[in-house]
Amino acid sequence: MAKLECELQGDFSLILSQLEDEIINGSISASLEEKSDFCSGSAYCAVRVYERYSFTGGNRVSLSLTLLQSGGRIFLSAITSGGSQAVFWKINIFGEEAFLDTIRETVENYII
Repeated sequence: MAKLECELQGDFSLILSQLEDEIINGSISASLEEKSDFCSGSAYCAVRVYERYSFTGGNRVSLSLTLLQSGGRIFLSAITSGGSQAVFWKINIFGEEAFLDTIRETVENYII
């Protein structure tokens, strides 16, 4: 499992759109599996779950992305999973890290 969490600044919709584009365009096998959006007053929350094939692990890897805006602050949580073929412990997380790397540059443009 790999995780990236940070506070961002900028336009919520633009950040979300750029993250979505980077993930989908970052791999030929990447797909949006499901999404959820919630708005209450000035709070916005977008949840996205993506999958892609990991050539290094020989399996599929998921990326869960949550973007929350509340009170003028934006928080990102991106967590990957599924990059190991071991039964009892993880021995190969390269696919998970690589999936997370597809959004790092975009995130760095907005990080506080």
